[in-house]
Amino acid sequence: MRILLRTKLIVSLLSVVFISGLVSTIIGVSLIGNGIIRQAQDKVRTDLNSAREIYNEMMKDVFVVAKFNASRVLLREALVKRDRAYLLKITAQVLKNENIDILDIIDASGTVIVRGQHPGKFGDNQGDNKIIQWVLRNKRATSATLIIDQVELKKESNDLFQQSIINILPTPKAKFQRSGEEKNGMVITAAAPIIDENQKVLGVIYSGKLINRNYEIVDKVKNTVFQEEKYKGKDIGTATIFLSDLRISTNVMNLDGTRAIGTLIAKDVYEAVLERGMPWVARAFVVNAWYITAYEPIKDINGQIIGVLYVGILEEKFTDMRNRVVFIFLGITLLGIAIAFTISFILANGIVRPVSRLATAAQRIAEGNFPEKVEIKTEDEIADLGRAFQFMISSIRMRDEELKEVAQKTVAEAERLAMIGQLASGVAHEINNPLTGIIIYCDLVLKSIPQDSPAKANLEKIHNEALRCKTIIKGLLDFSRQKKPEIKQSSINQLVDLTLALVSNQAMFMNVKISKDFDNSLPVIMIDPSQIQQVFMNIIINAADAMQGKGELSIKSCLSEDKKFVKVSFADTGPGIPPENLKRIFEPFFTTKDASHGVGLGLAISQRIIEDHHGVIEVLSELGKGTTFMVKLPIS
Repeated sequence: MRILLRTKLIVSLLSVVFISGLVSTIIGVSLIGNGIIRQAQDKVRTDLNSAREIYNEMMKDVFVVAKFNASRVLLREALVKRDRAYLLKITAQVLKNENIDILDIIDASGTVIVRGQHPGKFGDNQGDNKIIQWVLRNKRATSATLIIDQVELKKESNDLFQQSIINILPTPKAKFQRSGEEKNGMVITAAAPIIDENQKVLGVIYSGKLINRNYEIVDKVKNTVFQEEKYKGKDIGTATIFLSDLRISTNVMNLDGTRAIGTLIAKDVYEAVLERGMPWVARAFVVNAWYITAYEPIKDINGQIIGVLYVGILEEKFTDMRNRVVFIFLGITLLGIAIAFTISFILANGIVRPVSRLATAAQRIAEGNFPEKVEIKTEDEIADLGRAFQFMISSIRMRDEELKEVAQKTVAEAERLAMIGQLASGVAHEINNPLTGIIIYCDLVLKSIPQDSPAKANLEKIHNEALRCKTIIKGLLDFSRQKKPEIKQSSINQLVDLTLALVSNQAMFMNVKISKDFDNSLPVIMIDPSQIQQVFMNIIINAADAMQGKGELSIKSCLSEDKKFVKVSFADTGPGIPPENLKRIFEPFFTTKDASHGVGLGLAISQRIIEDHHGVIEVLSELGKGTTFMVKLPIS
């Protein structure tokens, strides 16, 4: 199907615009999309830092309560006197005024003297409590997050124990699906030593705040960091505190609007944060939606990972932002394609119209009609092409007229030569008969006169010249006679051998060394064997004459390089042919031999025979290095 130039130009221009627009869109969308996600990740990483500060601020508040009360002189004196009533009064006031859940007074041996939330429960030993151990050992105040088991929580307060119980719920994408209840509590704790004037540790003030179902930290993160921003009815930002992989404090909501307490952390986060102790900043599935999240481990006083602190931003907001960017880029690309189509259509018409005029003019020239003028009104390379085309028309018209004149002269010359050829053939026939008579009568007279007759020498000259004229006439008749080849299957190697058998016993070949290099795999070809043998005979005899009966004649047969011809070469070691004679060697009647050795028709006849067989005869020669004739005959 023919495709118009206009279509090709429009399609080419649109292809460039479309491909460049598509590449730009893909790159732009990728860069902006990645930039949006990167920006969200940077923000959530910053938000995690803020959440950690809020968490640490809560821990500092608990620490300050323990540190301040440990320095009270009256409390120290009451501890020395074991005045439980006064100590209970102090702890009750502190619990009422400070936002903490646990306030205990413990002596230097680790025995509980007073439990502020549970006055009747005392006398047990807290020597296994990690933070109390650390303070008694180092005599310095500290704070840490600890996991308190259900037994110890019950000692502190039954209300705290009930607050710590969390039902474990099935969660999509969790690593371990489990059920039941979590009864241990995650507690922000602090402890400070009570020291007398002699720097002797009298006991420890132990304070704490239970995180299970305590939403103070996570809601403060949401209000402070995310400012309760919503997107499509959902909180844009959320915060969570995990006890191991269990949500114990969160403002992530279930579909029914309740807090997702009791749900589990996602598998990939579990493996990164809880197993490998690495922070996680990436998209993650949180309960029922995808968030751009940041997680970091929470460690106890000994550096063991006991939980996870999390903040997250709803991913949907950023994916919608990215999609809007994609639509904007696509819209710009489509608009660019539409504009490019209009421009390319106009440009294509501006190019195609003058080209169409040139094509029409060329078609008319091909039909033999020469237009007077081709109008090209543009001012560009096409106008130059139009002027060149106009000049070409003028030149072709002029050369056409010249060719017609030459053709007429050539036809007239050919007709004249044909007539001359016919006349020469007739004259040759007419001359041939008298010459035959002259030769016969000369023979008769030569046989009848005495050997010492003075007329015998003149008669012999007449006889020889008459024979020479007869040879010339025979060659002329052979050259002018268009004899059709009698084609049959023949072997080139056999024809060369047969020709050599005919000439090898002649005296002129006695001192000529003939070497043969035949390709025995050559195929048989369709030729006139007698005519080709005549060509070979002529070349071989010419070679012997050139070498004056002394030298080497090398004959080689093979396939041509393109496998379409059988090639036979005849290379002699003669003196070679001068360049001025080489270009005339196939001209009729051209010869460098004396009159007694030839008339110059052998090679002309050989060339005509080879050309009648659709073959080629070539000659290569260099003075002092011999001559090589090559005959190439087609295989088919």
